[in-house]
Amino acid sequence: MAFMKRIVLFMAVNMAVVLTISVLGNVLGVRPYLSARGIDYGALLMLCALWGFAGSFISLQLSRWMAKRAMGVQLIDPERPGGSAERSLVEKVRTLSMKAGIETLPEIGVYDSPEVNAFATGPSKNRALVAVSTGLLERMDNQALEGVLGHEISHVANGDMVTMTLVQGVVNTFVMFFARVLAFAISSAMSSRDRDDDRPALGGFGQYMLVMLLESVLMMLASPLIYWVSRRREFRADAGSAHLTSRQTMIHALESLAGTRVGATAAAPSVATMMIHGEPAGLWAKLYSSHPPLEARVAALREAIL
Repeated sequence: MAFMKRIVLFMAVNMAVVLTISVLGNVLGVRPYLSARGIDYGALLMLCALWGFAGSFISLQLSRWMAKRAMGVQLIDPERPGGSAERSLVEKVRTLSMKAGIETLPEIGVYDSPEVNAFATGPSKNRALVAVSTGLLERMDNQALEGVLGHEISHVANGDMVTMTLVQGVVNTFVMFFARVLAFAISSAMSSRDRDDDRPALGGFGQYMLVMLLESVLMMLASPLIYWVSRRREFRADAGSAHLTSRQTMIHALESLAGTRVGATAAAPSVATMMIHGEPAGLWAKLYSSHPPLEARVAALREAIL
């Protein structure tokens, strides 16, 4: 249930962005893709790209703020950490960031949760946030913690937040485009055959609701592509951590995580793809999981030539 709840919430966040922009477009009367001859496909595609990428990049710019609010992250002052655990955490992040070539130290935070997890997010390398759970700090040894932090710093150094935003923008674009094409085709097919009555069969509101429905369905169908890219980035972040620390350190971190089997919290779907700990994959999860199985990640590290 926790996995399904996270998927539903994740989809809701993405759809909220797309639907909000669609509503604004209709309210403001921005519909230049409709002409006397029907749909201007070029104009429609350009408009959908504008809406789709705008929504993704707005979400990216707000990612740190949303993560802090959703997870209740308490930031650590790197100049005045509160205790030995915080000092150790800051020093590890600082050292790994320097090794990864990150010029500005990411914001460092801790969120209260029994789960053993960590995540990274932010709009750029120099405006990133790295946060760990209290459960991770309590249950991980220093070597495993270093591997986990190396993984999150690798996400930042690799620009994975931007990559996922671009992928989401492409998906948003085509979801919005095909939803409108299909809605226009369905409405046209249902239109009255009376040549004196050229009003749309569904009416303005009906057409609008059909577009919203189609966007929801198409987004669900397109989401496996986003999750597939996310799983590829997880393997790359594991390899990055192995470079920053050592192969054995990252393997130890993943094996330690495998012993906990506590997945990403359902309270923060917007950062689920940037968490280190995913849920065990089943038939359904192979398509809708942001993370590969931990066993597959360990095997990839053992077989990799680093």
